[in-house]
Amino acid sequence: MNFTHIDENGNVQMVDVSNKDITLRVAKAHGKIKMKKETLEAIVSGKITKGNVLTTAKIAGIMGAKKTSELIPMCHNIFISKIDIEFKINEDNIEIFSFAKTNSQTGIEMEALTAVNIAALTIYDMCKAVDREMEITEIYLLEKSGGKSGHFKRSENK
Repeated sequence: MNFTHIDENGNVQMVDVSNKDITLRVAKAHGKIKMKKETLEAIVSGKITKGNVLTTAKIAGIMGAKKTSELIPMCHNIFISKIDIEFKINEDNIEIFSFAKTNSQTGIEMEALTAVNIAALTIYDMCKAVDREMEITEIYLLEKSGGKSGHFKRSENK
């Protein structure tokens, strides 16, 4: 396999995307944070003393997506035209779903994945006083479209 982040001497390099077409690119990512049922109940009922956990996590995830190129060394700084985060409350966990969109020369998968990670870390930070055993898990790309590599959708049986 030919890696574009490695030059002819084996050194790391940022990929030159200047000759790539600008296309609509969309990515969706998933993450999960497992916790005690009591912690989840405190989040849902608004009893976490640091404030509204899910609203704060959503804002943090959006902010994190916007900072992706500052966190991941070889990511390009791209214009994000849309980023959104949704939460699904389950019995002992919160699933996090991100959606990101851009018209760019390179993809937006890393921004979608960063959004999920930062949202999960924010939930952990806001709730660690009541539950240090929370576990951030199952972070993965659900789907992406656009660009030369085309459409990808994670298979359901992973």
